[in-house]
Amino acid sequence: MSKRDYYEVLGVSKSASDDEIKKAYRKLARKYHPDVNRDNPKEAETKFKEASEAYEVLSNADKKAQYDQYGHAAFDGAQGGAGFGGFGGGFGGASAGGFGDIFDMFFGGQGFGGRSNGPEKGSDLRYDMEITFEQAAFGVEKEIEIPRTEDCRACHGTGAAPGTHADTCPDCKGTGQVQFTQNTPFGRMMNVKTCDRCHGEGKIVKTPCKECHGQGKVKARRKIKIKIPGGVDNGSRLRVAHEGEAGMRGGPQGDLYVYIFVKPHKLFVREGNDVICEVPISFVQAILGDEIEVPTLEGRVKFRIEEGTQSGTIFRLRNKGIPHLRGNSRGDQHVKVKVVTPKNLTEKQRELLKEFARISGEDINPEQKGFFKKMKDAFGVS
Repeated sequence: MSKRDYYEVLGVSKSASDDEIKKAYRKLARKYHPDVNRDNPKEAETKFKEASEAYEVLSNADKKAQYDQYGHAAFDGAQGGAGFGGFGGGFGGASAGGFGDIFDMFFGGQGFGGRSNGPEKGSDLRYDMEITFEQAAFGVEKEIEIPRTEDCRACHGTGAAPGTHADTCPDCKGTGQVQFTQNTPFGRMMNVKTCDRCHGEGKIVKTPCKECHGQGKVKARRKIKIKIPGGVDNGSRLRVAHEGEAGMRGGPQGDLYVYIFVKPHKLFVREGNDVICEVPISFVQAILGDEIEVPTLEGRVKFRIEEGTQSGTIFRLRNKGIPHLRGNSRGDQHVKVKVVTPKNLTEKQRELLKEFARISGEDINPEQKGFFKKMKDAFGVS
């Protein structure tokens, strides 16, 4: 019986990507695996082998190129009729991602190695901290309290009562795993699973510690001092080593990650390491100039406004911004001037302003005249 085209078997085109080929194979492997096709195992096994053979070739760049050029003839005789493109010769012939994928899907990814029973690092913890704008700029030290698991001080994490010890599990001989065989389309295979008796710990505690009830771990709330460096921004993340959950089987503690959230400021807006603030001045100050007080992160400073200053003008105060997180320099502060137009004038104020206009010979703002002229030209108004 002639073999079906490998692309047809997987239901993909010749231009399919590696990811598309892999997804198609996984779908078919799950569909036709003998363990889920007990009503018609013979047909399922045939289709499973066919899909696996197609995937073994198409997932390998070199073999795929040969197949695209010569078809099935490229492998006739070279595989000795193994039907799996090299699977019949042991595990060495399987392509990367081919045979391993089968273990990932049907044996939990354990294969023959199983999981490590050695020391494991504890889980990391997260803490969200809100600080003020000034604290973000110049740094601050905060004391926080976090809940976490720690090694029991009474038994030092062994779970055994003081003066006793944990015994090696007789079922797994301390490995935390037991081996078993399983019938597959490839024959009888050796696999491993977590030991049911010791739950993967490799140890049996006969006399549990009264403080932790044999768990070796206790829940605690720990106060920790955190130093926030100057220059951090909203969303910054700080790592505090070895302040996370307790490790397993003598492994190190996890880490604590502190996420920074900065409260908005009433006066300042941050852009990089610069700060921007808007300062209102009267139209008299704008016309005549004046010395005004400007707020900064370190208090008020005096600043000279030149006469004739326009609304929206931006002045710069050097080195009054945010310190750089890594380095000794600082950003600048940008002061945006906003000229405030007075409202509810008295009669005397009105008369004085009209007198000012007459003395200046202005019936209308000269800049406004230019604007109106441009508008007429644009719309063709005479």
